[in-house]
Parts: sequence; C-alpha cells; structure tokens
Amino acid sequence: MPRATSQRRRSKPVPRLITWRALRISLLLVLLAMIALSAWLTRRHATDWNRPLWVVAFPINADGSAVTAAYIDSLTRESFAPIEQYLTEQARGYDMTRTAPLEIRLGPRLTQSPPAPPYGGSVLQVMAWSLQLRWWAWRAAAEYDGPPIDVRLFVRYHDPALSPRLDHSLGLKEGMIGLANVFANRTMAGSNQVVIAHELLHTVGATDKYDPATSLPRFPDGYAQPERVPRYPQSLAELMAGRVPISASTATIPDSLDMTRIGTATAREIGWLQ
Repeated sequence: MPRATSQRRRSKPVPRLITWRALRISLLLVLLAMIALSAWLTRRHATDWNRPLWVVAFPINADGSAVTAAYIDSLTRESFAPIEQYLTEQARGYDMTRTAPLEIRLGPRLTQSPPAPPYGGSVLQVMAWSLQLRWWAWRAAAEYDGPPIDVRLFVRYHDPALSPRLDHSLGLKEGMIGLANVFANRTMAGSNQVVIAHELLHTVGATDKYDPATSLPRFPDGYAQPERVPRYPQSLAELMAGRVPISASTATIPDSLDMTRIGTATAREIGWLQ
C-alpha cells in the first residue's frame, strides 16, 4: 500500500516553469513591437513630405584596399547631388512642388561594416539581425555631428578589381536604414547612383518591382513606359525594377539615373501620389 501511494505522488503533474528561451523570445517580441510602433510613427512623420528628409551617407571601405580608400577620400557632398536632383525632378512630375524632397549629406567614414543579413535564416534569426542592425546603425550614426537624421545610408565601396560581383544591397523602412554595395570607380558613378537611389526609396516605403526568380521587371508596375506600343524595347527602367526591359525575357541594367524614372505604383507607395 505505501508503495502505491509513492507511485501516485510521483505521477502527479508538476507545473512547468517558463524556460529561459521562452522568456527571451517573449521579451524579443515585446521589444520588436515597441520598435515597430516607434519606427512607424517616425516614418509616417518623416514621409509626409512637409519638409525635406535629412539623409546622411556614411562611406565604408568594404575591402580595405588603397584604391577604395583613395576613392572615398575623393567623395564630397556634391558626389550625391545627382541623386537629390533626380528625386526633385521626379517629385515635380507628381506635383510635389517642394524644392527638394530630401537633402543628402556626407557623413564620416566608418571602419566597420554592418552585420551581415542571415540569408535563408529563420524568422527568429531575421528578427534578431534586424535588432542588431538598428543598434549598429544607431551607434555608427552617433559619430555624425549635425541635425537629427531621418535616413541613415551606409554605402560600402569595393575595388572592382577585387570584387567584380557585389552582394545584394538592401533598404529597410523599419528604422529607415539603407545598405548599398557599390564600386569604388569613377566610371561607375552613374550606376552607383542608381543603386543608392533604389535603396533610398526602400527606406521610405517603396517595394521592388521585379521578379526575384528572374530579376526581370514585372509588368506593368515594373515598367517605366507600360503604355508604350510596341511594348519592347523600353527605353527607360522603373527605378524599383532596376532594369530596362528589352524583350519579354531580357533586360539591361541602366548606366545612370537618366535612364530611369519613378512609376506611379512607387510614387503611391512613398506618398507622392494618393
């Protein structure tokens, strides 16, 4: 009989304590929710276009080469002026009469690159990376002595002789952070500006307009001239599609912003069109 009582006591369910992993996940979710709300309020205020956005570009020597260092040394505020001018002209096409939708300033060069995104990672890994990136970006931008920053743009320059192919660039509307991988070569300044402008619009809500499987522009939103007859070849690229459609199965990368335009779908996403 005592033996049976002992067995009943052992079989009595024991309440489970909250594990450290579950607590971490819960805290992370709460933190993400707070950050998401703060980012949404900041972005909504920043992109009402009642004033120019203050954008600061932080150059990074991505490969540590002397060629890249010399190129970064040559950068000035005027190096980004074509992007300002392009966006101003595009905004006027949507009756945005403000002198400029944004102003780009050159920030101090950085010696460290941002944390690499977890390509193919789990949702939790992506969430953790997003937090790490925002923390890194906040600390990096603290080196800038100027007005409060709306968009933090980190431009990673590469010597094309060492890196003929670059990793994907990205722009996050959460936190309004852009990461652009470009070449440290003056002859590629035009294509660099296309990449930077593309990622810059991501930070204010624009989405990609191309098929990720083929990199081909999606019709009609990814076409700068969807009404064109005949449809091909197009002469311009929609900025968020990133390529000029030559046929239904081929497209070329624009050499400069002069070969691109901001379409109506993108204009609506960033608040230039209702």
